Amino acid sequence: MEPLKSNESNNNSESKNARFNNGGSPLKPSAAFVGASWMTLIIGMTAYCIGLYNSAMAYNEKGYYFTILLFGLFSVISVQKSVRDRLEGIPVTDLYYSISWFSTIASIVLLIIGLWNADLLLSEKGFFGMSFVLGLFSALAVQKNTRDLKQFESTTI
Repeated sequence: MEPLKSNESNNNSESKNARFNNGGSPLKPSAAFVGASWMTLIIGMTAYCIGLYNSAMAYNEKGYYFTILLFGLFSVISVQKSVRDRLEGIPVTDLYYSISWFSTIASIVLLIIGLWNADLLLSEKGFFGMSFVLGLFSALAVQKNTRDLKQFESTTI
């Protein structure tokens, strides 16, 4: 077994890897991964919206859950961008980085609180939770692929 490295040496190796990836040619995401990311995003968002449309909730409740979906999608994209910027050496303020993480956690907590107090069957609550998580994860993957493709195109031109 190898002894654990200190945080300082781990941070140094991460920054070396980030510099190496920036200096070398970036890898292009496969068409299958890009397509799968977009399909899961569309499936997650569509399923969530169809579930809202078919639910017996009042319009203000449906609006709440729809707003939580949009808030969550935006916040995870913001987290992905700020984390990636930091890894690539692009300055990101601590305030923006913290707000991105806070808003992501807040959207998840607000959904949990809303579903906990909703008069829905457990299967409906689970459906909304799973389609929400699928949408958030897919938004992360789509953002990553978009950024990777842009970086690949800019280095090959």
